[in-house]
Amino acid sequence: MGYPSKLGFRQIAAQMREEIVSGVYPPATVFPAEPVLAERYGASRSLVNRAMQVLAAEGMIRPRQGRGTMVTYIPPMLHSPARYSREVRESGQARGAFDAEVRAAGLEPQHEITTERAIPPDEVADVLGLTRGEENALVRRRRLLASGIPVRLNASWFPLSIAEGTVLEEAGPVIHGGVKSALAELGYPQTEATERVIVRPPTEVEADALEISPERTVFEIIHVGRTEGGQAVEVTITVTPAHYLVIENTFPLA
Repeated sequence: MGYPSKLGFRQIAAQMREEIVSGVYPPATVFPAEPVLAERYGASRSLVNRAMQVLAAEGMIRPRQGRGTMVTYIPPMLHSPARYSREVRESGQARGAFDAEVRAAGLEPQHEITTERAIPPDEVADVLGLTRGEENALVRRRRLLASGIPVRLNASWFPLSIAEGTVLEEAGPVIHGGVKSALAELGYPQTEATERVIVRPPTEVEADALEISPERTVFEIIHVGRTEGGQAVEVTITVTPAHYLVIENTFPLA
């Protein structure tokens, strides 16, 4: 059965949004074409097009050349300290917290990874206790996708003295459990981490890599992992569209 005629584009967008969120059109599937939607809603193609532009601006759908319009809505993933526990990171042979979270959502995690020995940014060098301006760090850059939908950009920095010649230098997913499990096997188990979260617009490069509008908002999460002795062995900078994440923390009150 079709919807009543004379709907405005905002009403049409609301109907589409509800069906996407409810799973009528699951993530990474093809959204119906404009003529089909126009007939269904009893509206002109121009109104349907305006409604789809609204959803595209919200990150719910995304036109892709030669593939139609894809559903890119993913239920927001919870970002909390619990995600870093070994039990979560290695659940079901997952290769880190991201893999476990994406699989729990019924999607397939994918990794695009490059590694290089590099001069770290001064602020990263300071945290890792490295000399500024020297090629003394390894960086693993990752574009993380869920069933083909780009959702995160990660840059993980490690002291070269720790990472050189290890699995961290390989341009592929690390053993199950991710980089934290790899560091633990190298003798650097992390016992404490701090995170700073910044809300900002994406850079042009980030918007292209995440396939989002430059008007969208992203979270930048700076994560520092330390060993029991307080040595910083990892600095990971994550950039993700804000609508893909819910941040939750629990802490004691005096």
